[in-house]
Amino acid sequence: MSDTRIIQKQYIFMSAVFIGLALLLVILPEKHTSGELNPEQLLQEVNDDTRYVSTDEVAERIIYGDKFVKLIDLRSPEEYKKFHLKGAVNIPLDSLLNKNKKGKYIYEDILNQDIVKNIFYSNGTVYANQAWILTRRLNYKYNYVMKGGLNKWIETVIKPERPPQTASQEEFDLYDFRRAASIYFGGGKVTTSATEQNNSPQPVIKKKPQKEEEEGGC
Repeated sequence: MSDTRIIQKQYIFMSAVFIGLALLLVILPEKHTSGELNPEQLLQEVNDDTRYVSTDEVAERIIYGDKFVKLIDLRSPEEYKKFHLKGAVNIPLDSLLNKNKKGKYIYEDILNQDIVKNIFYSNGTVYANQAWILTRRLNYKYNYVMKGGLNKWIETVIKPERPPQTASQEEFDLYDFRRAASIYFGGGKVTTSATEQNNSPQPVIKKKPQKEEEEGGC
């Protein structure tokens, strides 16, 4: 991919985020505590990519049963039932800020804590970014975004592409990790069977994942 296309892709993505942020700020409840972030602070944090977690890191954490990570699937219950990442809980984006009869956010205990690292995901990255913006507005901190969503998951973890012979050793190490992870998660097959996943061979993790490009979709 040329530098021009990458720049255009990033520009389009950032434009979409800013438009989405503006819309979300309109529908968000009025600020009622001093702990909530104002729009200016949110805009500053949007430019910070530390909220992103790569699909490779997510795969590694699932494989080794990291108890301090919770995957949150933002799609509809129907999509979630058809397929979801192992261990993920379903909190549809349109239900994220639902309140109970006492006026408390239903999912506040999950989204507002400092022990478990929540990782939002959907088919792409747009919905996950929106969920992150909504929770950051409320000053919830331990929430992150799986960069590229399930589209990137299929591309990198389930169906990794072998690098060219001229690729660096680092690229081949990453490919070896992805091949092993692909075996663990059932190759190109979409499966929700925990038994099948648990019986898959344990991959050897050779390196931490590298930074990925942004992907489209919701």
